[in-house]
Amino acid sequence: MSSFIIEGGHQLKGEVVPQGAKNEALQIVCAVLLTPDPVTISNLPDIVDVNKLIDLLAGMGVKIQRKGPGTFRFHADDVNLDYFKTEEFRQKGGSLRGSTMILGPLLARFGVGALPKPGGDKIGRRRMDTHFIGFEALGATFEYDSKTGFFEAKAPGGLRGTDMLLDEASVTGTANIVMAACMAKGTTTIYNAACEPYLQQLCKMINRMGGKISGIGSNLLTIEGVESLGGTDHRCLPDMIEIGSFIGLAAMTRSEITIKDVAYDELGVIPKVFRRLGIQLERRGDDIFIPAQDSYEIDTFIDGSILTVSDAPWPGFTPDLLSIVLVTATQAKGSVLVHQKMFESRLFFTDKLIDMGAQIILCDPHRATVIGLNRQSPLRGVTMTSPDIRAGVSLLIAALSAEGQSVIHNIGQIDRGYQDIEGRLKALGARIERVD
Repeated sequence: MSSFIIEGGHQLKGEVVPQGAKNEALQIVCAVLLTPDPVTISNLPDIVDVNKLIDLLAGMGVKIQRKGPGTFRFHADDVNLDYFKTEEFRQKGGSLRGSTMILGPLLARFGVGALPKPGGDKIGRRRMDTHFIGFEALGATFEYDSKTGFFEAKAPGGLRGTDMLLDEASVTGTANIVMAACMAKGTTTIYNAACEPYLQQLCKMINRMGGKISGIGSNLLTIEGVESLGGTDHRCLPDMIEIGSFIGLAAMTRSEITIKDVAYDELGVIPKVFRRLGIQLERRGDDIFIPAQDSYEIDTFIDGSILTVSDAPWPGFTPDLLSIVLVTATQAKGSVLVHQKMFESRLFFTDKLIDMGAQIILCDPHRATVIGLNRQSPLRGVTMTSPDIRAGVSLLIAALSAEGQSVIHNIGQIDRGYQDIEGRLKALGARIERVD
């Protein structure tokens, strides 16, 4: 198991280019199963979860060529459906959450699919109901074998278009259902659909392949089923979660950082939320410039009451950045209530920040109050363990701002979502080493 050793308390400076979006990449890579024609995807992040998914597709018989850094050509003209019965598939598919989204394309194209119980971050309940209720509405049946841990879905007569209301605006659930419906017979309407930029990217890609999806960017999608889809080229957006992470890093370490090529118009309310924490950031074309700040003061509501930052379905604030907001607020002036509505275990990493000297009250599994002391009580280096991707990066940001040396174990969690994070941090001047 690898660890980071970090010497904190140093200002950073320079430019950083965000990686391709992890959450988009997982959807887009699964979508190559929709067609027997070649699909080329660029700006794929070189991270554990995406590489595991690519390896899973290779095991299924998809021909894969690496055309250059972050660019792959996929050709799913000879998918081996018997592979789904193997122990190798159970192990590979069960090791990452993104494997859930192979099921929609498989049902659409082959009328059958299987899925081992998926892995991923341990951040609370992450139910599959939305996916399977949507598949059933399209005419599929499914069974779960508790002994083998396999879900199996079938639609021998083909999928049929229908109207459905999703019980939650699940991003992966919407993506899975969209991919299943794009070749169903008739028209499908999805109410309460997720509409994140990454989901929009998937819909636009399917349309370039010959699909007929309208309402892209809204919570109501209309999908006219087509008989088949062809190949295309696609480029992933930059990762908005990484962009937010670098904004928080700059503020915490009093650093002057320019984040390049951020696709600013796709960031939604993210810049606004960080500005409400008192962080100065300037749009320069498609870059974000954050100046070095000795102090940043958290805004309040109009009546003077404490600011609340909470997550919500897009275009609300993404839950993946709440841990970054929380750690960034520890060195601000003022207080903020962080309300994590979607997952009940994502705030438990705050005990490690408290060990570092942060003033945080964990109100319940969903809410934490951060009391920022305007750097009057700097964080101190400690030894800790990364529990999941986003909490891991939050702890890394805390360690880079803290006085003294910190050690973070289990950094494989960070590697799942952040590409060469120590190399890019070193380029900014960070003192960080990876050890086994």
